[in-house]
Amino acid sequence: MSELIWLTAVELAAMIRRGSASAVEVLTAHLEQIEKVNPALNAIVTYLPEQALDYARAADDKQARGEELGILHGLPIAHKDLFETAGIRTTMGSPVFKDYVPEADDLIIARLKQAGCITLGKTNVPEFGAGSHTFNPVFGATRNPYDLSKTCGGSSGGAAVALAAGMIPIADGSDMGGSLRNPASFCNVVGLRPSPGRVPSYPKSNAWSMLGVDGPMGRTVQDVALMLQAIAGYDNRSPISLHQSSMIFAEDLERDFADVMIAWSPDLGRLPVDGSVLDTIQKHLPVFDDLGCILEQAHPDFSDAYDIFQTLRAWSFELSFAEYFAEFGEDNFKETIRWNAARGRSLDAAQISRAEVKRTELFHRLREFLETYEYLLLPTAQVPPFPIEWEYPKTINDVPMETYIDWMMSCAFITVTGLPAISVPCGFTEDGLPVGLQIVGGPHSEFAVLQLAFAFQEATRFYQRGPSFDHDSSSSAQ
Repeated sequence: MSELIWLTAVELAAMIRRGSASAVEVLTAHLEQIEKVNPALNAIVTYLPEQALDYARAADDKQARGEELGILHGLPIAHKDLFETAGIRTTMGSPVFKDYVPEADDLIIARLKQAGCITLGKTNVPEFGAGSHTFNPVFGATRNPYDLSKTCGGSSGGAAVALAAGMIPIADGSDMGGSLRNPASFCNVVGLRPSPGRVPSYPKSNAWSMLGVDGPMGRTVQDVALMLQAIAGYDNRSPISLHQSSMIFAEDLERDFADVMIAWSPDLGRLPVDGSVLDTIQKHLPVFDDLGCILEQAHPDFSDAYDIFQTLRAWSFELSFAEYFAEFGEDNFKETIRWNAARGRSLDAAQISRAEVKRTELFHRLREFLETYEYLLLPTAQVPPFPIEWEYPKTINDVPMETYIDWMMSCAFITVTGLPAISVPCGFTEDGLPVGLQIVGGPHSEFAVLQLAFAFQEATRFYQRGPSFDHDSSSSAQ
């Protein structure tokens, strides 16, 4: 049974379909792992084993009757605690929502259920997903399975840890400034930020916003592609939803990369990056030469990206939190949220419109750059996992981080381009901490991004190095 938890989602799904393992057996193996390791890690914060067993029995009965099965039939999953889940509390890591139980599922949750997933609980997040370090006053901090003294990143931190520690085979998440990519890098798993509209979001207060997206996480690129088959695809409730069928992600990821031009940028021309991160990635860049690629150091002009992201993020926070502040009182939210929303209130129309103009110009610079180079490679995170006691790194290479999100710019700069990006495992520092490589593709090129990530993964197979830690702890899932 314990061997089941380290199989890929693709392997597990195939075993269940052919009857080599039942949904109940697969779930039971994962529940046993949760009981064993979650007390030390605090990744799954709302835990529903009995309800999940009922779902798994129903899934097995459905299969026994010969009914049509979903793409993810029988696979256990725990949902990010920012997603609303019908009948299951959704705290958003906030005391004001600690007892909130939604009446309806967010669209991504509905699609995962329709695809046959077995919900076993919720995964931890920073308060309202603000910041790439998973801690909150409701459940506390989530620890990195590769070093319990370090953060797992965020905001999809609980999801990444649950994957890395064998508690679930796939996970959902969301990404504004790096919340799918950053924890994937810190936990040696795969996180894909799709193009806006690839995975439609509903309900959403600003349906036209392209800053935050929903997306998949897995231990392998193939598992991410499998999950995309279930959650991608058009929905008329999302005005930016893409019409392309999700079944493109069922196609073979194998590809000949001979003479494919790839750009490597260690810092996007301006970002401080910890030496241990760069050393780890650069050690493995020759893999792309072995694949037949032509790798050159280059990057487009990102000079306006910082101001664009800070402006549009602040505007988004003002939009998202104005009603919450009015209902619950501003003092009931953490200081960084209040700061970001206050910055949004201080913006005038000219600042917002100018940021959008600069964003358009940046997109076209990237688009033209990617007509020469099919891909851009860069570090996912500018630092390795840092001590769990820190709120965020205050300096990188002696460069001060002015705000709690400054250290995340290697992801945030890519966010504002609207281009798809994936973090794939790229080895470990000398201290044994995971490092991720970020692969960026052209507009709406998720499949091509998955293909290169798959080729790199198969050449390196870093995902096979799982965590090893002392899981004795007095705390427990709640």
